[in-house]
Amino acid sequence: MLDSLLLSLFITMLLPYLAKAPLAFAMQKSGGYDNHNPRAQQAALKGFGQRANAAHYNSFEALVIYAAAIIIVVATGTADSTTVTLGWLFVASRVAYLVCYWLNYATLRSTVWALGMILAFSIAGRAVLA
Repeated sequence: MLDSLLLSLFITMLLPYLAKAPLAFAMQKSGGYDNHNPRAQQAALKGFGQRANAAHYNSFEALVIYAAAIIIVVATGTADSTTVTLGWLFVASRVAYLVCYWLNYATLRSTVWALGMILAFSIAGRAVLA
């Protein structure tokens, strides 16, 4: 069980880099990828590029919360099938979140984000309260 949970964490670690691909595409489309000052270029993006940038950075933010939850589970030795299911649902919510951001489904994106946070905090809460 712990192997599956750690695999979900590894995939979550990859998501910010998956989210970088559409951002890099948007940057390239807006005059070429500015590797000398990419953050300034990202800040100037509009529309899809702006959403891709936000999705990229939010992936790092969500990773911190999920990683903390998994560390708590590992530290308390409380991994079980429910925890693993919640972990994979978190991964699915993060993938859905990225797609919603890229496609500009703002309300659905916020709902999926909230679901992901509930899942991550549920994982941590179950471990702390076990």
